[in-house]
Amino acid sequence: MAVTESVRGTVPGTEDARSAHEGILRRQSARESAARTYARALPIVPVRARGMTIEGADGRRYLDCLSGAGTLALGHNHPVVLEAIRAVLDSGAPLHVLDLATPVKDAFVTELFRTLPAGLADHARVQFCGPAGTDAVEAAFTLVRAATGRDGILAFSGAYHGMTSGALAASGGARDVRVARLPYPQDYRCPFGVGGERGAELAARWTESVLDDPKSGVPEPAGMILEPVQGEGGVLPAPDAWLRRMRRITADRSVPLIADEVQTGVGRTGAFWAVEHSGVTPDVMVLSKAIGGSLPLAVIVYREELDAWQPGAHAGTFRGNQLAMAAGTATLAHVRENRLAERAADLGAHMLRQLRRLAGEHACIGDVRGRGLMLGAEVVDPEAPAVSAGEPIVTLAETARPADEQPRPAAPRLAAAIQRECLRRGLIVELGGRHSSVVRLLPPLTITDEQAAAVLDRLADAVDAVSGGQAGSTCAPQRPSGPGRQGDRAPHTD
Repeated sequence: MAVTESVRGTVPGTEDARSAHEGILRRQSARESAARTYARALPIVPVRARGMTIEGADGRRYLDCLSGAGTLALGHNHPVVLEAIRAVLDSGAPLHVLDLATPVKDAFVTELFRTLPAGLADHARVQFCGPAGTDAVEAAFTLVRAATGRDGILAFSGAYHGMTSGALAASGGARDVRVARLPYPQDYRCPFGVGGERGAELAARWTESVLDDPKSGVPEPAGMILEPVQGEGGVLPAPDAWLRRMRRITADRSVPLIADEVQTGVGRTGAFWAVEHSGVTPDVMVLSKAIGGSLPLAVIVYREELDAWQPGAHAGTFRGNQLAMAAGTATLAHVRENRLAERAADLGAHMLRQLRRLAGEHACIGDVRGRGLMLGAEVVDPEAPAVSAGEPIVTLAETARPADEQPRPAAPRLAAAIQRECLRRGLIVELGGRHSSVVRLLPPLTITDEQAAAVLDRLADAVDAVSGGQAGSTCAPQRPSGPGRQGDRAPHTD
């Protein structure tokens, strides 16, 4: 990626470029709100980007494992996306049309419906929402409330659905609770202290009890919303059997099932849509991020029987983003035609194995999990006592975890230190999870084998740097690392 100039004529890597870089960061800190997030942990000034590589104003280059929080399925400035955008710009077509029909929109909907799970596309409707996923979540709630005549929503602990009021109420950090919260199955920190299939079964039974007990305090709901893989919640894939159980529970009780595929969609988890791993067809799908090909776009797709709302029941000035639709069509087609979901499944499984090897070398990595190219490593304090879920239920004593297998406390400061060390080595990663202690990897689906090796190598170096390689340190290796670790100390090539 040849770059000769950046930041008002400065040459990358020179003192002038570094000065310009620092000045931009200072002005951002002085002028932008305290609500800014990524900029705090990632003090870089991107000026060029291609594929997985970002170049900063100071001339440094980074491998981007954040990908716009999962937005960039094809990485930065992919040729098919740029070509699609240029074609619309050169055609003289209107860029803003509200919700009017256009050839660009028609092509997007046709391609989108081509990718939908079996059983939905043939009897589906689509609603274009505002530009963000949270707008689509709000639209989904409005839809199911109109269709059922009910108000309540079922959601899950650890969920993240957006930042508007309704989406926040259904997310794990809600304060003014207007949504019934259900346990989301997870193995490492199972709320029932057992994990695995038994933990998922208990979570499902709890859900059935809430719905069927007339004294549960939860009225008959308008819908249930869930993420097939919780992203911000800590990269927690829903067990396939549990997800099928949720489908049966909701179908038997005429409760629409809403799948939030904002971050999991478009091949991210190793299937085009994450619900396809379990064979589940939801009643409503919430889609954003990657469907716009890097530009703002959000839609819901739903069974036509639910199409009961009135004109204008949900609207948005920018729901007719023509450039995003063109970029989205190109992205969806490229992922489908080049079988990038299958590629994500294969490469993601390889990366997961390597992350587990790294976890075996360092006691501060308590758990590694994920699906496809949506991966996470939970950082813990290995010197602290294990976190106990309490005494197991008597009848489940035989399935409860032994004390020495209980998880250690989350270590957010240690995770932040690993993130900083990654950035020093030219690797951009994000933190997530309940305590911001999960190092998350969301590379583009176009990541090469060489880039994957470099990502793993840099992450391993970062963990080593935090541990200092010294026995008794906070993140001390459990056994010596060396040439046997695949990709260890490989050249940092992009």
